[in-house]
Amino acid sequence: MSLYLFALLIGVVAGLRAMTAPAAVAWGAHLGLIPLTGTPLEWVGGTIATWVFTALAVLELVGDQLPQTPSRKVPAQFGTRIVSGAFCGAAIGMLGGAWIGGAVAGAIGAVIGTLGGADVRGRLAKAVGKDLPAGLIEDVVAVGGAILIVTAVK
Repeated sequence: MSLYLFALLIGVVAGLRAMTAPAAVAWGAHLGLIPLTGTPLEWVGGTIATWVFTALAVLELVGDQLPQTPSRKVPAQFGTRIVSGAFCGAAIGMLGGAWIGGAVAGAIGAVIGTLGGADVRGRLAKAVGKDLPAGLIEDVVAVGGAILIVTAVK
């Protein structure tokens, strides 16, 4: 598969959960699945970065289920997801020397994931009568998708 497709897909994950995508990319780099050694993003696979991104992802997964959490479509949340998608897309694009194209694909994927995820979660929550099950399903899709993407890149 094309690196651009993987960059787009990791961007979709960032649109669903902003910190899950960088945590997955960090683990992928840390485990050698995404070889970033010798690139400007080599630090992403370091132990400290990997654990910081993981902690932020866990906090986000918990925080997303709280009723006072703002919509992912407010400017700060939306912008964070686009930056996260672009960052992760750039990391994947580095594998083929196409970090700019990867960043663009990741940002586009983040927009798709943000808007599409909000729509699907809203419909699912309405169908089941509660937001929590819809949110948990979205968590599983985001984490599972991130794992699949990172393991398939190499």
